Amino acid sequence: MALPTSIDLQIVTPNRLIVQEQVDEVQVPGSEGYFGVLPGHTPLLASLAVGELWYRKGQEKTYLAIAGGFAEVLPDRVTILAQLAERAEDIDVERAESARRRAEERLTQKVDVDFERARAALLRSLTRLQVASRIGLRTGASRRVRP
Repeated sequence: MALPTSIDLQIVTPNRLIVQEQVDEVQVPGSEGYFGVLPGHTPLLASLAVGELWYRKGQEKTYLAIAGGFAEVLPDRVTILAQLAERAEDIDVERAESARRRAEERLTQKVDVDFERARAALLRSLTRLQVASRIGLRTGASRRVRP
């Protein structure tokens, strides 16, 4: 039996379908660390961490911020069911910067702070900023919107 030559990638959040494309390669932020997927990968199910997901079609890479959920990997398909998934060009950099500052302020307080919640908020905002930087988005810069 011949190996598949591409991967059918689907990324879904509770609100909508984010990605449905044929791709050559995917890198996923698993809860046990990042893992790469090429066509013909052994089937697996993995929980997701907060992190940067990218996929490649030819020479072009597309970046997304991902937080929580699951990945199902089959030899010819990767399905990501994520709590949060945002393409780099959809990230509101100013909002992510504000969230980063709020989370850092909460983490410096000594009392009445849910440290785990503040740490998770900080990690999500830093991931959004990292993904946005991949396409050159900065605070105050105009946001590109994909058709």
